[in-house]
Amino acid sequence: MNQNDRTNQLEQQISSINSEYVRSVEKKKKRQQAQRVRLYRRLSVFGLLAIAVLGFLVHSLVSSQQTLANKKATHVEVEQVLTETLDHKESLELEIAKLNDDEYIGKLLRKDYFLSEENELIFTLPKDKEEDKSGE
Repeated sequence: MNQNDRTNQLEQQISSINSEYVRSVEKKKKRQQAQRVRLYRRLSVFGLLAIAVLGFLVHSLVSSQQTLANKKATHVEVEQVLTETLDHKESLELEIAKLNDDEYIGKLLRKDYFLSEENELIFTLPKDKEEDKSGE
């Protein structure tokens, strides 16, 4: 017998050792490999879900920060407008109080409309040259 014949016989003998134990070991290895594949699949799906949730949370946080910054800017603007409005209200209330005074109304009429009291003469003075230059 030559070498090739011996190799063929050995291969037949090896392949013929197909006992229950060998088949159970092969099945166990296949099951473990299948479990490992399923585990990797589950872990990858879980990882993708975790990344998606994390992305959503980060997006929500950034959006909330931008909204808060816009609200703060609007709040500062509204406070400035409120301060200006309160100042204007105070000046108008002061003007109302003055307009309730007859002497102030008399002075205002004499000044703006050149009205005079009885036996009073009104003289208009020429304006200074400096006032004329600033008015031009």
